Amino acid sequence: MQISKRSRIYVAGHRGLVGSAVVRALNKRGCENLLLRTHAELDLTDQPAVRRFFADERPEAVIMAAARVGGIHANDSQPAQFIRENLIIQDNVIDSAYRSGVGKFVFLGSSCIYPKMAPQPIKEDYLLTGPLEPTNEWYAIAKIAGVKMCQAYRREYGFRAISLMPTNLYGPGDNFNLQNSHVLPALIRKIHEAKVRGEATVTVWGTGTPRREFLHVDDLAEAILYLLQAYDAEPMVNIGWGEDVTIRELAELIVSAIGYRGRLIFDATKPDGTPRKLLDVTRLTDLGWRPKIPLKLGIETTCAWFVEHFAEARL
Repeated sequence: MQISKRSRIYVAGHRGLVGSAVVRALNKRGCENLLLRTHAELDLTDQPAVRRFFADERPEAVIMAAARVGGIHANDSQPAQFIRENLIIQDNVIDSAYRSGVGKFVFLGSSCIYPKMAPQPIKEDYLLTGPLEPTNEWYAIAKIAGVKMCQAYRREYGFRAISLMPTNLYGPGDNFNLQNSHVLPALIRKIHEAKVRGEATVTVWGTGTPRREFLHVDDLAEAILYLLQAYDAEPMVNIGWGEDVTIRELAELIVSAIGYRGRLIFDATKPDGTPRKLLDVTRLTDLGWRPKIPLKLGIETTCAWFVEHFAEARL
């Protein structure tokens, strides 16, 4: 599918981290017919409402960026909400998109769908080859179901759905709430507030040794729009850098970007999560796409955004 300025594109979850980045990328291309609905305007857990929306609006393409998301604490403490809401949202949107004749569907998963102890770097073929990380298995199982639903609809009905698996994301508009955010935005907030308060130390969950890969959300948005047009097949595609850092190194980059003069303390009594999570991006690079925003620059611009928008950031 080729995107034009007149293409009717529905971005589900357009106010979230990923959805807002996709909208920015589409606006940059001059797209004039974006279909955007807030949760108040369209509750994606309401099947009749979702079906009416698709029947009335007839989008040509759908980018599925809507989901209940969160970090280790949120996943571990709200397992029922994470599995139920994501399963319902996915079922409603994928099925309604197929029924209304959507020409191309992009489903966004997460690197947490892979086995906890998967060989590194993680190839797409490692899906369902071992146990999941227990702290986020409910969300992971829901996302795996979404991938399989897209593949099943392609096989049985010829529905042109593709599934993309992003690595850990960050950037402007992220969730900085310390109870349910991911590690990078949580560290940005904690370190910024420690600087403002003049605190001598900042405590980081875990040992600092797990390795994580991070991708700026604007790079992900570019990858999504590239693959929307350039890729049309059943196999999943990992989206990432193919490079990782330790949590300690990540925290030190944030300390430098914020200009914090205190000391980091690592609390080994708190969970580390998966020891390492690095994606194999061979399939992505073979398709002709690579990210452009290096981690140091991305963290610096995200920290600057957070400080500038502190009053309206998601805290």
